[in-house]
Amino acid sequence: MSIRRYPITPAGHNALKTEVRRLIEIERPNIVKAIEIARAHGDLSENAEYDYAKDRQGMIEATIRDLEAKLSLAEVIDPSTMEGDVVRFGATVKLEDVDTDEELEYQIVGGFEADVSQGKISIEAPIGRALIGKEVDDEIVIKVPKGARTVLITDVEYK
Repeated sequence: MSIRRYPITPAGHNALKTEVRRLIEIERPNIVKAIEIARAHGDLSENAEYDYAKDRQGMIEATIRDLEAKLSLAEVIDPSTMEGDVVRFGATVKLEDVDTDEELEYQIVGGFEADVSQGKISIEAPIGRALIGKEVDDEIVIKVPKGARTVLITDVEYK
């Protein structure tokens, strides 16, 4: 059985490492202090502050484990080392909606770093899957929750 690796850009990989470091160096010590303060208030059986702090500690530890697992399975792919007109992981793709003439721009990234509000879509999302392997001047019908959209690829860049 092979271990499945997950693609991620160098920026996404650095962001995950930074978040793990923040949780370990800042959040973990803060929650330990909060538990000590709550414990000092006496009876733990009816101490809501203590219960909240312990729950928060559990969430922080679970998040650290989850992010560390993601980092261990990450395959860092640097788009700046690639070139061409074919859409692959890491590509920044410029699209034009055929019906509305709306211009769109997305970077194809890993699921761990996808954020549509920043124009980063997952390679596993419907739009990402529809774009992979296509090239400049290809017209594609993308099925999205609101229906179907026809887009034209106007540019592919690797930055």
